[in-house]
Amino acid sequence: MSVFDNNPSRDVARIQAAVLVLEPETARPLAVLEGATLTGIRTAAVSGAATDLMARSGSRVLGVLGAGVQARTHIEAVCCVRSIESVRVFARTPASVEALVAELSGRDGFPEDIRAVASASEAVSEADIVCCTTTSRTPVFDDADIGPGTHINAVGSYQPGVVEVPAATVARSRVVVDDYESAWEEAGDLIQPLTDGEIDRDHVVAEMGELVGGSREGRTGDQEITLFKSVGLAVEDAMAARVTLANAASLGAGQTVSW
Repeated sequence: MSVFDNNPSRDVARIQAAVLVLEPETARPLAVLEGATLTGIRTAAVSGAATDLMARSGSRVLGVLGAGVQARTHIEAVCCVRSIESVRVFARTPASVEALVAELSGRDGFPEDIRAVASASEAVSEADIVCCTTTSRTPVFDDADIGPGTHINAVGSYQPGVVEVPAATVARSRVVVDDYESAWEEAGDLIQPLTDGEIDRDHVVAEMGELVGGSREGRTGDQEITLFKSVGLAVEDAMAARVTLANAASLGAGQTVSW
């Protein structure tokens, strides 16, 4: 997978990716999959699982920052695990927000109230769940706008020098990551407050596998702010590819080519 930040100005998707699936026993190539779509789905699927394990059961309002592929798939994922009644979307490009709202409005599985809002504050201040899906290099909301009990999924920051979440919010959140080692190497949302002395490594209480396995809790109280920080793992690509191939076989999708 490659990320080219200037691609949108060329009317080309920012993320370019392909997934080569190999037979485990022989390394024989089995399939080549378009990777950008797969990345969008699998990243949101992990956030959806985190939301199910960390967000309050009565969460009804979703705030989304960003209006690209990840915003769309995150709305879909969160709506799969919580009975969302209102979605509020903000991004720096109003036309992108309006296009996303138009795409999802009236579709099955989504609430009737999906709206564009004028500011990040309006998107998150009353939200039970917040999804940060941007390419911003600086925090995308104010800490003061995050109320008690909010759950945050942050997926846009994947480099040490890039952040979406204010350090003050990280410091007062119960933090779970997809993988300890990867997070401390790549997640600017955690690395920068660690470097500045605002948190220590013990501030991350669990990784996703521990929540799924039941050895750690994602939430310990209704007033607790919870944060799931994701940087992406190869195992997620492998499992997403496995499901995709199984679905393709059952649907008769794809093309067979000689290798």
